[in-house]
Amino acid sequence: MDILVIGSGPAGISAALYAKRAGAEVTVLSRGSGALAKAEKIENYYGLAEPVSGAELEQNGIAGAKRLGVQFAEGEAVGLALNDDFTGLRVQTPAQALEAKAVILAAGSTRLAPNLPGLKALEGKGVSYCAICDAFFYRKKAVAVLGEGEYALHEAEILLPHASKVMLFTNGKEPAVTVPETIEVHTEKLAAVESETVNGMERVSALRSEDGTVTPVQGVFVALGTAGSVDLARKIGAGVENNRIVVDAQMATNVPGLYAAGDCTGGLLQVVKAAYEGALAGLAAAKYVRKG
Repeated sequence: MDILVIGSGPAGISAALYAKRAGAEVTVLSRGSGALAKAEKIENYYGLAEPVSGAELEQNGIAGAKRLGVQFAEGEAVGLALNDDFTGLRVQTPAQALEAKAVILAAGSTRLAPNLPGLKALEGKGVSYCAICDAFFYRKKAVAVLGEGEYALHEAEILLPHASKVMLFTNGKEPAVTVPETIEVHTEKLAAVESETVNGMERVSALRSEDGTVTPVQGVFVALGTAGSVDLARKIGAGVENNRIVVDAQMATNVPGLYAAGDCTGGLLQVVKAAYEGALAGLAAAKYVRKG
């Protein structure tokens, strides 16, 4: 395909509309309703004579895109990389790999993390949010992945060839996926991330559970919920700053063919801003595809 848009909110749908009108073949990958659908009423948007629910506005946007011929695929994006011959990008879902000449990240900026003592302070000191980025640094070490869904399982499987032991900590929840025997599952509630000083530097040393159990680990990878746009950007080496994707005036990242729009780029977290950025990204991606 020409362009794959990840996310079906106002940024993603606007990107798809403008790219489709520009002549590109466009597919939107969506895992269901996003933040817009949770808004009870929206009345500060151009063209609305009366307030509408976020869910209604979202549904109308998707219907309009389908009317123009935008294709939709249901699934959760868990990985993003260059394809084998470096001519495009590959988005991995639990069921399949989708390839496109250009990808637009518009899946929001959610970065979930448990409220665990020690977690925030140890970011970059054994706590990571990207397995493919940091797996190399945990060769022959015991690591933990926090999460219970497809995204957590994907991160754990990336770590398997590198770490001596990979453990999935669900923090009191039952796993939502089938976990292979090569990954050790812990369902107990967690109490804290513990550390020790090594060569003058504080590093992750263990996870402590509420029942008092201490499990030694050298790395903790956070993968709660589903991967947002920022998580996916990190996996391919796109610039991220203060938990937002760095883009230029045309919404392009530093990775050729990769664009981002909406909440994941920071700034005003409003529908009007997301729609504007989506339009820019869709037009820029269509132009990129034509040149290629």
